[in-house]
Amino acid sequence: MPGPGRPSAGGTAVLDGAGVAGAETGCVQGIAWFSSTLGGLLLGNIAQDPARPLADCLADAIRGVRSLHEDPCDWAYRASPTSTVVAVRVDGGALEYLVLGDSTLLLSSQDGKTTAVTDDRLDQVGKQLRAPVDRLPTGTPERAAALAQYRDDLTGLRNRPGGFWIAGPEPRAAEHALTGTVPLESLASVTLLSDGATRLVDRFGLADWTDVPHPKAPY
Repeated sequence: MPGPGRPSAGGTAVLDGAGVAGAETGCVQGIAWFSSTLGGLLLGNIAQDPARPLADCLADAIRGVRSLHEDPCDWAYRASPTSTVVAVRVDGGALEYLVLGDSTLLLSSQDGKTTAVTDDRLDQVGKQLRAPVDRLPTGTPERAAALAQYRDDLTGLRNRPGGFWIAGPEPRAAEHALTGTVPLESLASVTLLSDGATRLVDRFGLADWTDVPHPKAPY
């Protein structure tokens, strides 16, 4: 579920909470609490120290969330709450960005071109693991068992080399985020999207990135 998406002292972020259907999370607060709390701490870190890299701001935000509920919750559960993160910050004449998890940042340039910065590691791993599931007939016990195994295998590759990275219990996940900077004068607009908002393009193929609306970013 999408989290904070409002500008804060030159920066803004969109978070999309995630979990594993039917799995024990070990967390009494839940996914919505996790993503909203992480987003608030991240925006606070961005505003507090404009010179600090966004990845470091995110790592500290993850540590902050852990400190708030590590005692009542058990983060050892592999299905503990997680969240994707897309964050941007204006620093002088440049836009600094960070993308972690299956969300997308659209950068529309003054010349009409659109660049999508997408973390597709989850999709790539998922496609490989899901192939045996898709070969089985829908509604059969064999497919249900294979789907359960797929979910377990996918969760086991979370925040591991060769798998995918997402904001969760481990601050080191922030080190694997996609980051970069773009000259501010080259941009016409900036759009932060969760994976649900990008399905028109990346799943259903009904449009391309230039067709996606680009509301003007609040620089």
